[in-house]
Amino acid sequence: MASSKRRQPSLAQLRAFAAVAEHLHFRDAAAAIGMSQPALSGAVSALEEALGVTLLERTTRKVLLSPAGERLAVRAKAVLDEVGALLEEAEAVRAPFTGTLRLGVIPTVAPYLLPAVLRLVHEKYPDLDLQVHEEQTSSLLDGLAAGRLDLLLLAVPLGVPGVTELPLFDEDFVLVTPLDHWLGGREGIPREALRELRLLLLDEGHCLRDQALDICREAGRADAPVTTTAAGLSTLVQLVAGGLGVTLLPRTALAVETSRSSQLLTGFFEDPAPTRRIALAMRTGAARGAEYEELAGALREAVHSLPVRVL
Repeated sequence: MASSKRRQPSLAQLRAFAAVAEHLHFRDAAAAIGMSQPALSGAVSALEEALGVTLLERTTRKVLLSPAGERLAVRAKAVLDEVGALLEEAEAVRAPFTGTLRLGVIPTVAPYLLPAVLRLVHEKYPDLDLQVHEEQTSSLLDGLAAGRLDLLLLAVPLGVPGVTELPLFDEDFVLVTPLDHWLGGREGIPREALRELRLLLLDEGHCLRDQALDICREAGRADAPVTTTAAGLSTLVQLVAGGLGVTLLPRTALAVETSRSSQLLTGFFEDPAPTRRIALAMRTGAARGAEYEELAGALREAVHSLPVRVL
């Protein structure tokens, strides 16, 4: 009986081993879970002793998983995931809309929707500790899968297994041009006009860039070489004001971004205009799924004043 108890691994040991298995580097693993490197090394050694197997092959240059380590790393992660789900379930049962909610938001949504989100949480859910993380879509999805984030606010569809989308609204794209552009200020612009325009885009990795290229392809334009890009919408709009080309902006970003320059005009496409859909996204079967669905409903009400079509 005593021997059996001695061989029970602790959660701290499992977390240490899972971090090393992910990073294959003691320093990086220790930093990732907020543990000192000696403590992490000791925890992994204690786990090896408790299990009676060698999990790591240590050399002076790198760390490798042993065959047993590769098999048990999968089990360790599954155990930690289940413990995290248990704690999340307990928190949800104890009191809805309390505790921490880690919300991930894409950069082309955050500046324009966060005021409504923060006001809603402050007024309706004052006991909720909202933590916001602005990242690109791929990073947000990785964070959701790993449990680093709880809920995402981003453009859909995602088409990712294990992720449930809670649609909020659709919004049109508009064409932003310099003052002297022949399409500036026009309404009823045919999509085919995009075939001949010098379109400025965000850097690779932004979903808005991919959406703009999709709109161009739907208009019959093959991908053209992109010579000028921007890291954010503010820079992109300033490049347009400087006469370097035109760009596509979602309607929610229009008032904020175009108000910074008097050298811009906006043009509106004929119906049906190109659109994007914004949604909340959560892990399928999330313990707090009912809360997230209620939050989605509250957000739909909160954005009625924006130039969007609420779903």
